[in-house]
Amino acid sequence: MNAPTNVSAQTQNRKADHIRICLEEDVQCHEVTNGLERYRFTHCCLPELDYTDIDISTNFLGKHLGAPLLISSMTGGTEQAGTINQRLAEVAQHYKIAMGVGSQRVAVEKPQVADTFAVRKYAPDVLLFANLGAVQLNYKYGLDQCLRVVDILEADALILHINPLQECIQPKGDINFKGLIDNISKVCSKMPVPVIAKEVGNGISAAIAKKLLDAGVTAIDVAGAGGTSWAKVESERAENALQRRLGRTFADWGLPTAECITSIRAIAPDVPLIASGGLRHGLDAAMAIALGADIAGFAMPFLKAAAVSQTAVAELAEVLIAEISTVLFCTGNATLSELKHSDSLQRIK
Repeated sequence: MNAPTNVSAQTQNRKADHIRICLEEDVQCHEVTNGLERYRFTHCCLPELDYTDIDISTNFLGKHLGAPLLISSMTGGTEQAGTINQRLAEVAQHYKIAMGVGSQRVAVEKPQVADTFAVRKYAPDVLLFANLGAVQLNYKYGLDQCLRVVDILEADALILHINPLQECIQPKGDINFKGLIDNISKVCSKMPVPVIAKEVGNGISAAIAKKLLDAGVTAIDVAGAGGTSWAKVESERAENALQRRLGRTFADWGLPTAECITSIRAIAPDVPLIASGGLRHGLDAAMAIALGADIAGFAMPFLKAAAVSQTAVAELAEVLIAEISTVLFCTGNATLSELKHSDSLQRIK
C-alpha cells in the first residue's frame, strides 16, 4: 500500500513536532496522578540480606531481562529520532532491558525512513517491540502492514497502541474506532509474534482489558494517566481554537496507572502486564511491580536523557536499577518474585 506523499510528509512532521513539544513544553498531567502516592513500602531495618545478592532480573514474553524495565515507545521517522533510537537501543542492549519504538506508520508510508526504527543491529539480544496505531486497522491497514513493521525491527512482539482521545484532538485525527476490536482479533489470530495492547497515557480499564484478551491480545501495557498528557501535546499542535480548547479541557483525563494495574490483575492473574504512565524513578517501578505488573515502562525520562547523550541514557538506566535494588534490599526481598508475594507494599489509609 503506497500512501500519498503529502500524507507521509504530514506524518513525518508530526513526529518531529512531538519530540520538540515533549522536550520543550510542559505537557505533564497536573491534576491526575499515577496513583502510586497512595501506597508506601514498609521499611525493613533488618533485611538479613547481602545487597550483592539482590537479583532484579526477570522473564517477559519468553525473553530474559536484566532488569524489569521497558524503554517505552517514543519516536522514529526523522533524523533526530533515529539518533535517539540508536542511543536507547545501545543502552537497552548493555543492560538487557526491553525497548519499544514509536508508531511505525511513517515507515509504512515512507519506507526510506524505516532505518530510523531499525535498531536490531544495535540491540541484537534484547526484547524489541514494533508499534502501530490500532485504529489504522480501520483505515486499510491489516496483516501485511503489521508484518512489515515487525520485519523492519526484527521485533519480538507488536504493540497496537490505542489512543482515542489523542485522535479526537489531533489535527486530522483518525476517529473511526467502530468495529476495531474485530480487526484487532483478525490480526492477533495471524501474527507470528505476540500482540501487546497499549494505551498512550489515559489507561486501560479491566473491562476493556478483558475484551482485548478475548480478542487474542497476549499482553497489556496499561499506559495510565499521570505522566505525559497527549491531549496537551496535541493542543500545542492545534490548528484552531477548538483543538486547543479540547486539549486543555482533557489534559488530565484518564485512569491512574496504579488503578489500571490492580483492576486488570484482579481479572487476569496471569496476563503479561506492563506498567507505564507517569513513572519517574525506580521506586515507582518497584511499587508498580509490587501491585502486580511484570515490568515497568518509562518514556519521558528516557527521551530527555537520549536527547542529551548516550551517556545520559546509561546513567538513567543505572539509577533506575539501583533504585529498584534498594527497594528490594530495604523491604527484605531478594528477588522481584519475593517482592510481589510479600506484604511489603501497603495502601496508605
